[in-house]
Amino acid sequence: MKILAVDYGQKNIGLAVSDETETLARPLTILPHVSRPADCAVVLAQASVQAAAKIIVGVSYDESGAPNLAGRQALHFAEALREQTVLSVEMWDETLTTQDARAARLASGARRKNRAGHLDATAAAILLQDYLERLR
Repeated sequence: MKILAVDYGQKNIGLAVSDETETLARPLTILPHVSRPADCAVVLAQASVQAAAKIIVGVSYDESGAPNLAGRQALHFAEALREQTVLSVEMWDETLTTQDARAARLASGARRKNRAGHLDATAAAILLQDYLERLR
C-alpha cells in the first residue's frame, strides 16, 4: 500500500509518497499553505490521486520532548485530516528532517536557487523513509 507523508509548514506543505511495497519514499510536490480547511482538501485529493492508504504527518519537538509551535500546528492539521477522511492518519517525529533535507540537497550538487524549491518535499521524503525503515 502507498503512504503519503506531509511536512506541514506555515508557508509550504511538502508531500512525499512511498512505493507500493513500502520500501522507498520519493518527494512528490510542494503545496502553498492557504488555510487548514483548504490544505486538508488538497492533501486528501493528493492522497486519492496517489491511491494512498495512510497519511503520515510530521511533528517536530523541542528539546524537552514537547511539540514546538510548528509541531502543534501539525498536530492540529492531522486532527483536521482525521475529521475528513477514513484513511489512517499518524504522526511521526520529523525533528531535523528539514536540516537533513538541506544537507542532502547541498550534497547533491544542486544549484542554490534550485535547492530551496524542493526542500519541503525532500523533508517529507526523509520523514517517510524513516517511517518505512522503522516498519521493518
